[in-house]
Amino acid sequence: KWFRLGNVVHAIQATEQSIHATDLVPRLCLTLANLNRVIYFICDTILWVRSVGLTSGINKEKWRTRAAHHYCFSLLLSLVRDLYEISLQMKRVTRDRAKKEKSASQDSLGYSVADEETEWLQSFLLLLFRSLKQHPPLLLDTVKNLCDILNPLDQLGIYKSNPGIIGLGGLVSSIAGMITVAYPQMKLKTR
Repeated sequence: KWFRLGNVVHAIQATEQSIHATDLVPRLCLTLANLNRVIYFICDTILWVRSVGLTSGINKEKWRTRAAHHYCFSLLLSLVRDLYEISLQMKRVTRDRAKKEKSASQDSLGYSVADEETEWLQSFLLLLFRSLKQHPPLLLDTVKNLCDILNPLDQLGIYKSNPGIIGLGGLVSSIAGMITVAYPQMKLKTR
């Protein structure tokens, strides 16, 4: 129960900090995500109160669904913030790359229409890879949020997964979380 109280306090503190972010998109996404986390932890505490027998008048399924909704909303908002940060990072990488490559473009030999149809995807994936490689905290936060969202999506019946996939996602998310605790520089900063 002390971990639950600590999580609520941490979520409230994170909400207070996110309100002061200078960039509008992270400020909005993180503030709403943290508020949803606070509500999730309140729902979780209500479920805990029922599970230890302090009260029996609590509808377990209703509160479990509420908790899953708020947890899912929190993660979706965190992912929107991650996507926003990824787009900013991709713009930076593109700008830096353009500065380096002021020389004339090289025409490739053997160019075909098939190359044109797949070229945009290859370019996008390469740019995404370079962007995340240059910003490991963003990669770590995105992977953690993607792995975490598997559980509430399954609980809400939005995207059913098998327990092994959900467990693997939880393991990867836990490892990512431990990395940010062990190496604070790997935590995604709020501007």
